[in-house]
Formats: sequence, C-alpha cells, structure tokens
Amino acid sequence: MEEFLGKTDEQLALLTQQGNVEAFGFLIEKYQDKIKKYVRRMVQGPDEPNDITQNVFLKAFENIKGFDTKQRFSPWVYRIAHNETVNYLKKKKPLPLFDFDVFLPRYNIDKEDIENEAEKKLFPPKIEEFINELNFKQKEVILLYYFQELSYQEIAEVLKIPIATVGVRIKRAKEAIKEIASAKGGSASGGKIYANK
Repeated sequence: MEEFLGKTDEQLALLTQQGNVEAFGFLIEKYQDKIKKYVRRMVQGPDEPNDITQNVFLKAFENIKGFDTKQRFSPWVYRIAHNETVNYLKKKKPLPLFDFDVFLPRYNIDKEDIENEAEKKLFPPKIEEFINELNFKQKEVILLYYFQELSYQEIAEVLKIPIATVGVRIKRAKEAIKEIASAKGGSASGGKIYANK
C-alpha cells in the first residue's frame, strides 16, 4: 500500500483502469467510512447502510473504466452512492419524478452565497436530530455540503442539477432546520443554526 501514498484519487483510478486492483482497494480504504456515514444518514436500519455501501464500491469497480481521470473522483463516487441510495428508497416508497427546484427556483442565489466555503462549520450536537426531519432532497444537500464537504459545483455534478438549484436547496434546508430548531427549543440567528443543550 505504501506505493499508493501521495497519489491522487484520479491517479489511483487510472491505475485501477490499468488492472491494479490494489489501487482500488486503497480508494475503498479512503472513502468507505465517508460513504457509509453518508448512506447511514439517508437510510435507517442495522444492515442497509452496509449493504448499500458495498454495492456502491461494487458498482464503482464495475464502471471504473468509464471514469474520466481528468475529472475529480469524489463527485463520481458520491454520484454512485446517491443512485444506490435513491434506488433503495424507491423500493421502500415512491419519490417525486418531476423536480420543480430545477425548473422553478424561487430564490436568487448570490455569488457570495455559492462561493462562501467559510460557512462550512461543525453543527451543534442536536443538529442531526433536526436534519433527520428534512425531506430527502434537503437532507441530501446538507449532508453533501456540510458533512462530506463537497463544493456547490461537486454537488451539482453528483445530483445532476444546476449549481443554482444546489444553492436553492441548501437555502431552503437551512430555513427548514431553523424552523425545526425553533419548534424544538433551539434558536437560529444570522443564518447560523444553534441548538440549546
């Protein structure tokens, strides 16, 4: 494994495409916990997150030759995780097929809002309780942005939606969290969310 230290994800993906299975094992080591945490927050159950995570890496390995190594690897693997999660949830309950957010965004997203990486700060302990009450689309963008630390552009690539729609969903999700926090005895101020302990 030492031979892979210092290599980028994209270089490891290229090695995998060339038949080096151990390089893909290194990628699994790097992303397994992140993907599992992401899935676990979207899907409840003792075994489901593990099963979905295994399917994510199986699909990634099966499709690695189609990955463009000039692009970033992380949005690509999160896209697979998104698809596997959605497919699982579709079997559990129907999801809306028409995405109004893409066609009818109701908010103007400031450039500063999109590019402000400094906003990514740890949420207070109770915040996961509030996030669990969000709808699927809101929960997903919050998890990808704050917990998985993907940029707006990367989230747009993962979800196959316009970057402005990412901003719309994050803004709506933050507003929803503030409402949930307020209803449960938390408070919100200046766009940042605080939870009373």
